Amino acid sequence: MYSGIKIAAKYLQYLITASNGKGHGIHSPFVFDFIEKILNDHRHFYVYDKVEALRQRMLNDKRILEVQDYGAGSSKSVSNKRSVSSIARNAVKSPKYGQFLFRLANHYQPGRILELGTSLGISTSYLALGNPRANVVTVEGSRQIASVAEDNFKDLGISSIQQVVGNFDESLPFLLQSEQQFDLVFIDGNHRKEPTLNYFKLLLKNLHNEAILIFDDIHWSREMEEAWKQISSNENVRVSIDLFFLGIVVFRESIREKQHYQIRF
Repeated sequence: MYSGIKIAAKYLQYLITASNGKGHGIHSPFVFDFIEKILNDHRHFYVYDKVEALRQRMLNDKRILEVQDYGAGSSKSVSNKRSVSSIARNAVKSPKYGQFLFRLANHYQPGRILELGTSLGISTSYLALGNPRANVVTVEGSRQIASVAEDNFKDLGISSIQQVVGNFDESLPFLLQSEQQFDLVFIDGNHRKEPTLNYFKLLLKNLHNEAILIFDDIHWSREMEEAWKQISSNENVRVSIDLFFLGIVVFRESIREKQHYQIRF
């Protein structure tokens, strides 16, 4: 993982070089629509209040959980015991990015959603509430964290989420055996180059023609930057969008020329 100073320097460079997020000079109709309808949609949806109230409960929850970490680990703790409040502070997407996921699901209305990395279920809930008719599958490596997430889904009245508990390396191939096709995938876990590339390669045969993949923390380390470079340059990817903390790739056969954008968000 890069140091905090290194990430801050990279983020400053991103702010200087990225497109301004207003859609100016964007010639791609898909990306212009993405900017206007998702990045710059400042409406306040009622589900934001529900999910953020849940987040506050998690931030005040002092329960101690046994955590199995199969990924690159936590920069905040080396112990396998962590409080719910610590997980909510350090391992859950912020309101800004959780609400971005909601708008993404709300706008494109994906029928099948896959998430690798449930954590406490905040991002899962935003995705599921974005399209209540979607089937959502979410995978979490730690059984006790998954149990808290399951309770959170019940509290929010969400019944469309199927939880899978286990190591991504074992769970993902099993899930993909059914040949079910996914429209939207959010990969938020592990944060290492080879596993991330492996998940991407495994998913390629189980994606619809217009699928969208979201990768978390693409500038978290040199490994993740290398993984992002390989993923965004893959011949099947038509559009890649670098939002610094998230990377988005789009599979859309109607887009003839390969496009890459770095957009301020």
